[in-house]
Amino acid sequence: MKTLSEADQARIAQAVAEAEKTTAGEIFCVLAPEVGDDRQPPLIWAFGAALLLPALALLAGFRPEMLTRLFGGWTVGHAAAHDAAILSALLTYAALQAATFGVAALILAIPPVRRALSPASAKAARVRQAAMDYFVAKDLHLTRDRTGVLIFAALAEHRVEVIADEGIYALAPNAVWDAVVADLTAGLKRGAIADGFVAAVARTGAILAAHVPPRPGDSNELPDSLTVLPH
Repeated sequence: MKTLSEADQARIAQAVAEAEKTTAGEIFCVLAPEVGDDRQPPLIWAFGAALLLPALALLAGFRPEMLTRLFGGWTVGHAAAHDAAILSALLTYAALQAATFGVAALILAIPPVRRALSPASAKAARVRQAAMDYFVAKDLHLTRDRTGVLIFAALAEHRVEVIADEGIYALAPNAVWDAVVADLTAGLKRGAIADGFVAAVARTGAILAAHVPPRPGDSNELPDSLTVLPH
């Protein structure tokens, strides 16, 4: 993950502070290096490889006794040993499946490989749930007029979520939030994380200012600084 300097984080915090001067709404930014650690898809792939690859090898002409010969084992010389030969073949096949599973699991445990094989829909759902959990955990739903907005970026999953509380979501059309996502995504694609957040915050501030202008006695209910989640 590209790290953010203190200066970059200060820029984002300043952008939030400036945006909130024009509105009674609240903006909260979160950067997650990776959301969760979904190991289910790799295990499914490993199980599939263990089941299919040995079977495909048999169809291609491989026979379990070949391994016995390769490693210097005894061969069956009479019919009375037929049962032992079957047992040996089954044990060899089971060992081959176990070895295939072990190798596949090790390869699929590599983070880039694991993420590549995780379905896009699963990654999207995982990031969305993480953003919703953080929205509640940080009390964005408890702002005075329910006008908190969470801007959440998950780097490893290449996903951005913008969650607006009901007080502002009911006032602003969905399309404006898509534009916020696009601003942040554009910055992340360029490797300019701070620029992406600053642009997204500025657009969010403009949306909030248009629908939730400042009011007397307004206070800063949430921190302006970027929250960077641990790996």
